[in-house]
Amino acid sequence: MSSLTFFSSASSLSSSPSKIVKSSLEFELKKLGGCTKLVRNVNLEKLKNNYLFPEISRRELEHVKKHPNVQLISLGTGDTTEPIPKQITSDMSNFAHALSTVEGYRGYGLEQGDKVLRKAIAETFYGHLRVKSNEVFVSDGAQSDISRLQLLLGSGVTIAVQDPTFPAYIDSSVIIGQTGYFHEATKKYQNIVYMPCGPQNSFFPDLSKTPRTDVIFFCSPNNPTGYVASKTQLHQLVEFAKINGSIIIFDSAYAAFIEDGSPRSIYEIPGAREVAIEVSSFSKFAGFTGVRLGWTIIPDELLYSNGFPIINDFHRIVTTSFNGASNIAQAGGLACLSPVGLKEIRSVINYYKENRMILMETLTSLGLTVYGGVNAPYLWVHFKGSKSWDVFAEILEKTHIITVPGSGFGPGGEEYLRISGFGRRDDMVEASRRLRRFFNTRTKHFPFPSSASNTN
Repeated sequence: MSSLTFFSSASSLSSSPSKIVKSSLEFELKKLGGCTKLVRNVNLEKLKNNYLFPEISRRELEHVKKHPNVQLISLGTGDTTEPIPKQITSDMSNFAHALSTVEGYRGYGLEQGDKVLRKAIAETFYGHLRVKSNEVFVSDGAQSDISRLQLLLGSGVTIAVQDPTFPAYIDSSVIIGQTGYFHEATKKYQNIVYMPCGPQNSFFPDLSKTPRTDVIFFCSPNNPTGYVASKTQLHQLVEFAKINGSIIIFDSAYAAFIEDGSPRSIYEIPGAREVAIEVSSFSKFAGFTGVRLGWTIIPDELLYSNGFPIINDFHRIVTTSFNGASNIAQAGGLACLSPVGLKEIRSVINYYKENRMILMETLTSLGLTVYGGVNAPYLWVHFKGSKSWDVFAEILEKTHIITVPGSGFGPGGEEYLRISGFGRRDDMVEASRRLRRFFNTRTKHFPFPSSASNTN
């Protein structure tokens, strides 16, 4: 296990997010005049910091202002970089042009999504798993669906999350009113069960020590750790939910990166249709991070305690709060699922996998301990004894490379960075060169034992 310690920098880049938020608020209050009589939403007051990725973007802009002539490389927020295959954009373009004709014009569509696309999603991703097209709700992305699911769940439920976890699960829970206040000593919100998922338990929670909650948020392949749950582990999770009468919200946004035969859907597990909702996306699968398209599956068998079908309530949520995904985006989604589209998308995914291997080889050759990266585009790199925001700040300052501090994903992410394989190949090569130079120079002053591992 590597032991490379990073010390706090005097640079403003290493300032804690809470201090930044406080100073920003004080500055805004000085600019403002009179106030309304509207009381601020108490749940929004509970949010401790800025949302992670806008905070990183803010620091990125600050760095560019300080170093205007450097080439900044992002291994951070996980945005895709490769062009969408022409077959897909051509279908989108044709659909858009047809909107200027009487024959081709389309207005509002079904809030749940185009029927043909819903059928294609069910057949392409769940063909052997009994998912029906009426159980597919097409959306503008998985993150939006997480918030719509929170509207469905309401403020009275209890939740559990993996630790570390994708921050939208926690922040949306705070906003909807499911949590208490943030506890500074533990770095946790009250009334959320944080399920530790680290090297000590193969990145899967010890369910024997996990108290019952109404809802369990679970992401596999996991963002940020890059780990994928095995079929045996997901059997345990489904059984745990059935015993406790809980619902699993299963995020499979990175399923296309799975290589080792691990489950790509929770519905590969017997009994999951009775306890699980699945959320997924075209964003990383097809490079639709800007196009915006995703889907949620709610099985007919998923029922409330009184026997009422949950799908009926989600239908009401969707038709009330959403006018449906862009019909141009849906045309693109349908093109993605054609035989030609799937083949072209696979080549792009392989490109990102090769990027990931370039970074993996670089980091492990430097003696760093690296987890994940086999079934996901993310590497989870350990810097024992260090604060992740300090590591982030020093790497940014010395190499002009953006990463993501692990503590932004919860207390279990402290001492880690998430590094992304999404990017252009020449940037991956250049980032590897900079990282080698940085760590080789730095370890002359801060030696650490050579030890590297990767098991998933």
